Amino acid sequence: MRVLRNPDVCALTLTTAAVGIAASGICFYLNQKAGLIAAAAFVIVISVQLVNAALRHRHFRKLADEIDGILHGAEDICLSKYREGEISILENELTKLIVRLREQADALRSDKTKLADSIADISHQIKTPLTALNLIAESLGRSGMNAEKRMELLLELRRQLTRIEWLVSALLKLARLDADSVTFSRKHAELAAIVDGAVEPLEIMAELKNVHFEIDASGFAYCDPDWMTEALGNILKNCVEHCENGSIYVTASENPIYSEFRIRDTGPGIAEQDLPHIFERFYTGSAGMNCTETGSLRNNTHTENDTVQCGAQIPQLQSVGIGLALSRTIISKQNGTIKAENHRQGGAVFTIRLYKSAV
Repeated sequence: MRVLRNPDVCALTLTTAAVGIAASGICFYLNQKAGLIAAAAFVIVISVQLVNAALRHRHFRKLADEIDGILHGAEDICLSKYREGEISILENELTKLIVRLREQADALRSDKTKLADSIADISHQIKTPLTALNLIAESLGRSGMNAEKRMELLLELRRQLTRIEWLVSALLKLARLDADSVTFSRKHAELAAIVDGAVEPLEIMAELKNVHFEIDASGFAYCDPDWMTEALGNILKNCVEHCENGSIYVTASENPIYSEFRIRDTGPGIAEQDLPHIFERFYTGSAGMNCTETGSLRNNTHTENDTVQCGAQIPQLQSVGIGLALSRTIISKQNGTIKAENHRQGGAVFTIRLYKSAV
């Protein structure tokens, strides 16, 4: 029998046989009838023991076959029939282990896909300014260029380098936030100071586009003021880039539950199909719109509006899709929420709420 190949079963059977033979011999010595009864009982015990061992062996064999099938890609998890007993407990624990391992495998596949997509997106975003830099270098190397065009190309070169620097900086910040290696120094910060800190770097850009800031801020927020200024600055930058000859209204207030920033611009607003995705990383709009198209609905931030054509056409810069994603990550890490919508009178509205306790 295959079951006797199991050394544990074999040892138990031999031990039982030795005890049974000894007991039967003693009974035969005392009384022949008692000896026959003892021998019959011994045979029954051995038979029951072997049958039980065979059933257990078949159960384990079936369990091993099911596990082997799962390891080779079987989708169904049905480890025999659950019953009371040690084997059923083992089956239950194995099922839990397999479910957990499958969840981890699915998560790893998802992370691998996201990593591949992110690398492709980063490569694409860096490739565009690098192509522009190569074209600029080629144009600067030509003879007979007047000083005015040379200065235009140098300015464009600076813009492209600034774009790469911003992209790398934003990606490093996102990586630190994703790895939870950022320690937020949360404290009661003045809302007006956060707004002023976010607006100040954008004043020249806003002036060039004839955009005016209307600010009404009072109260406090429990947050890291430096990181919150970064998050608010990215949103305001997005508004400035998509607003021409208009205004940006910034209000900040506090109530017993949360502190709120509300930013509204008078730009073209956000395309309805883009609203659910505007805070996604590397999302650049449903149509992959070029930022130099006037009147187009906005997408995720960091854009440049100028191109220079001199000898060779320099690629127009498209949205990177990092700024708003970075803002959302910073805000969510500080027990906050952010929402984007269109105003009924036109323009986009961003609402940030920093809650004072967990919600």
